[in-house]
Amino acid sequence: MLAALLPVNLVAFTLFAMDKRRARMGLRRLSERTLLLWALIGGTPGAFLGRHVFRHRTRKQPFSTLLWLIAAAQSMAIAAWAMI
Repeated sequence: MLAALLPVNLVAFTLFAMDKRRARMGLRRLSERTLLLWALIGGTPGAFLGRHVFRHRTRKQPFSTLLWLIAAAQSMAIAAWAMI
């Protein structure tokens, strides 16, 4: 399970880099849905790292709220799983 999370997080991080580059070049951007989907499937740490490193989509709402909600839901799921 943990081995699968590394590539997912690398993809999430890379997508934030690509989207920032596209934004700077004035090209068509990646959808928020795509970025949030990669966070949802386990790439939340990569998404947060990408936001920090590239200073990208840090103030955009409701994107930021949705990313935090995904992180909270994943944290609760991990905590529940750990209690079993």
